[in-house]
Amino acid sequence: MPDPAIKLSEVLAELDEKLTPQGKPKAFSVKFVLKSGELVYLHRAISSGAGKMNMKKHALRGFLPVNRHFEKTGHVYPVSIWHITEFNGKKVILK
Repeated sequence: MPDPAIKLSEVLAELDEKLTPQGKPKAFSVKFVLKSGELVYLHRAISSGAGKMNMKKHALRGFLPVNRHFEKTGHVYPVSIWHITEFNGKKVILK
């Protein structure tokens, strides 16, 4: 059985949905590579902005690590969409 995969376009669509139907923040797990080459895995994160930067224009998304009560547990990571390697346990593909 092949590894589960998700298209990058589907990931971006999910990231655009900030809240669940119940009005709570939408959490997800994500793995990505920083500019430095460091691989980062966030078990639970929510989408976040990163200051006054135009995130969509620069093909970036902000990830904020949170605990199960949605309290932040770290800082916002501005990440290039091309550096997202895994989303909710699925490998991210470009197709």
